[in-house]
Amino acid sequence: MNAMRPDSSVAPAIDPGPCPTLTTARLVLRPHRASDAEAIAQSLGDYQVARMLARVPVPYDRQDAAEWLNLVTTGFIPGWAFAVTTGDDVHVGCVSIEMRGDAWHLGYWLNRFYWRRGYMSEAVRAVSGRFLMRVPGTDIHSGVFADNLASLKVQQACGFRVAGCGEIFSVARNALVPHIETRLSPGDFRPAAPRR
Repeated sequence: MNAMRPDSSVAPAIDPGPCPTLTTARLVLRPHRASDAEAIAQSLGDYQVARMLARVPVPYDRQDAAEWLNLVTTGFIPGWAFAVTTGDDVHVGCVSIEMRGDAWHLGYWLNRFYWRRGYMSEAVRAVSGRFLMRVPGTDIHSGVFADNLASLKVQQACGFRVAGCGEIFSVARNALVPHIETRLSPGDFRPAAPRR
């Protein structure tokens, strides 16, 4: 999601270890499995989801999902890729933190039928918090397309700050798109308020 080059304040990369399973108030965030391919293809086959992501082609089908899952489940892509699932193990999205260049980058998406329920805020906060515990002192980079202010609000609620602006290529849109670059420094992380 982010084309920004990290500055010298970024700590050297440390392996966060295997992708854990996290449980939030409403979600289970677990490592992906090959059987998630159909759900991923249905979600990313929706142009309203794909258009907000930089690297997702249109059309997106089950074979695309299977190829991505093969990379993720074999550890070819350094980092974590969580399946966002509801309590009954329905796959509704993804949150990943992967090494790109020499910095960690957060990316995520959610099936359109689960938008506006606060699920992604819950998931991003849980993943970011656990990652910062595993790799202390590390910044997490991310970003959003300028026309995706809902996603920017998700990040800002977690503590991400705007770090710059630019353009990146969107495969789904087949165009350069204005992009807001963001960064979460460990001291800026905002954990969820305790439930009453």
